Amino acid sequence: MKERGYSNEIIVVDDGSNDETVLVVRKAAEKYPAIVLLQNDRNKGKGYSIKQGVLSSRGRFVLMSDADLSTPIEEIGKLFKELEGGYDIAIGSRSVSGSMVLKRQAWYRQLMGKTFNKLVQAIAVNGIRDTQCGFKLFTANAARIVFALQRIERFAFDVEALYLAKKMGLGIREVPVIWVNSPDSRVSIFRDSLQMLGDLLKIRVYHCRLGRGKS
Repeated sequence: MKERGYSNEIIVVDDGSNDETVLVVRKAAEKYPAIVLLQNDRNKGKGYSIKQGVLSSRGRFVLMSDADLSTPIEEIGKLFKELEGGYDIAIGSRSVSGSMVLKRQAWYRQLMGKTFNKLVQAIAVNGIRDTQCGFKLFTANAARIVFALQRIERFAFDVEALYLAKKMGLGIREVPVIWVNSPDSRVSIFRDSLQMLGDLLKIRVYHCRLGRGKS
């Protein structure tokens, strides 16, 4: 970010970890004052944590990125280009033409992802091929109005954010990116899959009265 001349802040949200994450981040912040650490007193979920990070941000744009950098940070330029073209949200995608998946997930995780996406299309967000890639760029206004309403606290929060954005009439662009699978996934095949299915149904219930905004 510094090499590209962007003024920035890096908000790291520690979701009640029991390893040395906090120490590593604090040490890095001594060298790079732009790093901000937020800590949950216990594990509260990815959705909860992302919401806290987004709502505490101060920039004109908000990038959401998984800490493992499965999508290299250098891909941010592709997303910025779409926002400069007038979109409110640009999301990295592994499923549109031009994407490059350099290391794939195990077959059963791929199957789980495809099945979940079909459910997403049917229940919540039609027309977006990859809601779960952890690399999304928002204008500050889009980020804050979406995440102010976000309620899902675990892994289906991406779907809720995009569902809210579409209901509000925000412009969303799916962008092909480079992606490399991280083998250290925290998503449980059985437990989290069932919870994500339940969360898809909750999204419709939570926001059934939300009207459509701008076109």
